[in-house]
Amino acid sequence: MTVEFAGHRGGEAPLTWGQQAFWRLIRWLDDGDPYFNMPWTLPVPGRHDLDAVLAALRGLVERHETLRTTCAQTPAGPVQRVTRRGRLTVGVVEAGQARPLAVAAEVAAELAATGFDYAAEPPLRCVVVTGDGRPRALAFALSHLAVDAWTLDILAADWKALLAGREPPAPSWQPLDQAAFEREGAGAARGARALRHWRAELGTVPLTLFDFPGVTPEEPRFVRIGMESAAAAAAAEALAERWSVSTASVLTTASAVLLSALTGHRRVAMQLIVANRHDPRTGAMAGTAVQDGLFVLDLSGGTFADAARAGHGRALTAYRNAHYDPFAMMALREKVGRERGGTVDLSAYFNDTRSIGHWPNLPRVEPPGDPAAIAALTGRTRTFFVGAWREVDATVFFSTTPATHTCGLHLLVDTARLPRSTAHTLLLGMETLLVSGVAGDVPLDAVAELCGITPVTRPGGSGPGSPGTAGGDAEAVPAEAVPVEAAQVEAAQVEAAQVEAVPVEDEAAERAARDVTVGDVTAGGGVR
Repeated sequence: MTVEFAGHRGGEAPLTWGQQAFWRLIRWLDDGDPYFNMPWTLPVPGRHDLDAVLAALRGLVERHETLRTTCAQTPAGPVQRVTRRGRLTVGVVEAGQARPLAVAAEVAAELAATGFDYAAEPPLRCVVVTGDGRPRALAFALSHLAVDAWTLDILAADWKALLAGREPPAPSWQPLDQAAFEREGAGAARGARALRHWRAELGTVPLTLFDFPGVTPEEPRFVRIGMESAAAAAAAEALAERWSVSTASVLTTASAVLLSALTGHRRVAMQLIVANRHDPRTGAMAGTAVQDGLFVLDLSGGTFADAARAGHGRALTAYRNAHYDPFAMMALREKVGRERGGTVDLSAYFNDTRSIGHWPNLPRVEPPGDPAAIAALTGRTRTFFVGAWREVDATVFFSTTPATHTCGLHLLVDTARLPRSTAHTLLLGMETLLVSGVAGDVPLDAVAELCGITPVTRPGGSGPGSPGTAGGDAEAVPAEAVPVEAAQVEAAQVEAAQVEAVPVEDEAAERAARDVTVGDVTAGGGVR
């Protein structure tokens, strides 16, 4: 069946910076590659008939221009084209004896297994799943070029209202408006400030953290290991309260500290996935706004507590400077690389995909914050294999999961640089560092021994050197193609507060940001 729609307007414009970030990644892939497709489901509560469900679906498409947008390469550059009127083909599947939402999840995965024709096809596919003769759930495949995790929250809220017969306020800011904002006035100035910040930081970071001999890789080469640790979550909450920082900053800093202990570099650079929803207009915009922020932390001395307090401020700086022209950024990194005599490798990432900045369903710790009670939770910890990929543009990629009863943490590693066993060591080392931090201050120089990390060795036993020198700034072995996290929706994103642009870390930096203040930045991220 078809759903005919007629939106308020149509039009053509250059891509927004958020769209450009994904357009660049998509064009690295073969035509038809589904890597950046997002499967998604929505329930149909109550006893609505098919006509009511299709009417609510029509309302979503008419309200949000991103759902009516195609993207194409032109001689003048990539453009977005918003169709005002059109038709959406919708399928219907009967769940039978199976749970409708479970069937919807399976159908959504099938829909997302085929790549979109970005220039000709709407960025969504939809199937209605019925049970006992009435609609019970919707299955979607969505293009990450059109939506991010923050947008899914917007769509879900509108879906609930439309299905109940309520008309939410009309969107006042759409990607066409955002594209115009970014090209002049305050928007362009903001992008220029971000590029100046990156220019200064890129001149000081190690050319690579991974300046040591490689190892024989697995096949597929890029492996992701997971950990579920209620102890790490309870410890992170206790430390965040003690140090007046966010749990996102605790986890981000811990990741940097572990990488420093492993590689020997005292200055660590990581990219954070930033939601870029600090502006109220983009906070209500359906579209994709996620970009990378640059997190640089000096770990030359002191304790984990010192590092976390400094890391909180450095994370806020990264969030403030994560809204920029991606193509201009590519040119900037190439220029800095030429000046410094080697490619600037920023292949270490942290992505907080949580929708809130704490874990509300953790096991009870009595008394609250007690070091022994938190340590006792380590008996529940488990690590496990998540998946493997042939090509990913990352050497190390930490990411949280949206679990609320435990700290779900994934770590992807390039096994040509670090063996799978190192991923397990770093994940369990994260738990050890956090739990130990609750019991007492941890000197940074003690982290490697405490966490069972064997620092890498270099030819001749040399150390990593200092930024700007040859020892430790050698160009890393390139990992071709797509950042795995850049398309994996692990949950809704959270975003940081209203500090002249504080996006929360990660597309999870996208939703947590609603609660973020300078003193408490909830995770970030942008499900990329």
